[in-house]
Amino acid sequence: MTWLEGALTTVTLCWRIERRDGVTIGLTAHDRDLWRDGLLYRAAPGMTPSAIERSASLEADAMDVRGVLASDAISEADLLAGRWDGARVAIFATDWTAPGETVPLGEGVLGAIETRDGAITAELRGATAAFEAPVVEATSPDCRAALGDARCRIDLAGRRRFARVVAIEDAVLTLDAAEPVANAYGGGRLRWFGGANSGLVDGIAASDGATVTLRVPPRFEGAGALVELIEGCDGRIETCAARFGNAANFRGEPYLPGTDLLTRYPGG
Repeated sequence: MTWLEGALTTVTLCWRIERRDGVTIGLTAHDRDLWRDGLLYRAAPGMTPSAIERSASLEADAMDVRGVLASDAISEADLLAGRWDGARVAIFATDWTAPGETVPLGEGVLGAIETRDGAITAELRGATAAFEAPVVEATSPDCRAALGDARCRIDLAGRRRFARVVAIEDAVLTLDAAEPVANAYGGGRLRWFGGANSGLVDGIAASDGATVTLRVPPRFEGAGALVELIEGCDGRIETCAARFGNAANFRGEPYLPGTDLLTRYPGG
């Protein structure tokens, strides 16, 4: 790599960022756009990484990237809406005169993101950050599986429905279709398929007839948008057995004595 040698080099840093929904962008610290492997890396000279440290230990590798929100591809509204949460990032150095060979510098997923006065600070967490996760689960009276996952095994094919948003008041959405059973979508998810919220997913706190209450109000205006409603579960053994007939796959300990057992005494 002759471009890394000599008194005058032509090295520049590049970022490849891939969102969870598949949208991919490229940014470069160079003052001109660069093409590499069919992806346009747009000039973002204000983007600068902190010191990059690589080690063979089991401690989590992390670094920060700071810069100005100058690219139309990454807006503050989208950052705050969560579109970039968990996005995969690869950072590498290349020769800006002929972007071909690269020197990988780090990769991982976006962690904490902060915006202030038009500037952005994003944390990049490496693969070793997975070692910080709990080794075993803690016991709980409620089910720890998510409805429809590999441990729950409930088929969600018939428990997804489309509807259109008629009106929005704070976190309450009025739809053009009623739920099949009482509180069918409570604890479930709502996926936006139109409007400014398209691609975003919101948690549903409760549903009642033709209305659903989200855990947080929609990020953007959503009246008239098409949404997908995915049924939820409150995690109780009674619901698992009566509504889903799935008590055999219940992932909780509803009858395990709690810490209040320590405070009991004879005659209490």
